[in-house]
Amino acid sequence: MNGHSLGVVLSPGGLAGAERSEGERSEPQRSAAAAKAAAGSRPVSPPDSEVIAKPKRRSFTAEYKQRILTEAEAVAATPGGVGALLRREGLYASLLAYWRRERASGIRDALTPQKRGPKSKRNPLQEENLKLQRQVGQLTEKLRKAEIIIDVQKKVAALLGRPIPEADPEENC
Repeated sequence: MNGHSLGVVLSPGGLAGAERSEGERSEPQRSAAAAKAAAGSRPVSPPDSEVIAKPKRRSFTAEYKQRILTEAEAVAATPGGVGALLRREGLYASLLAYWRRERASGIRDALTPQKRGPKSKRNPLQEENLKLQRQVGQLTEKLRKAEIIIDVQKKVAALLGRPIPEADPEENC
């Protein structure tokens, strides 16, 4: 058997391979204990509770876009000129390509910043028309109630013997 039993090989230090693997497993436990001891010696600060403002989307005027496009064309002959321009202005090459495409299609309005979000489906004239229709309906209802009250007043006056004379509609004009 020559000092080897059941396939366990002795290391030069005389330890079995099984014992050495247990030592390797306990290694993280020792480092965790060391980390706890180091953490206990210095105070841990709480996380920063300051609220960071939400970044605002940049918008560029048509004049700015035109200026950048002309500068990009001017420095295109020098190696790295366009990259330096983009870094200086804080822009991306894809944005420059998009602006060139817009200019090539001849859309001057496309170079101006546009309002983001869904387009309003309401027509201001239609809104005003609906408002006026509601107002006409309210006034019609008031007129109907006023005519009922006037009729009741005429009947009460006739019962009391004091008839109210009919007003000529052309007298008021």
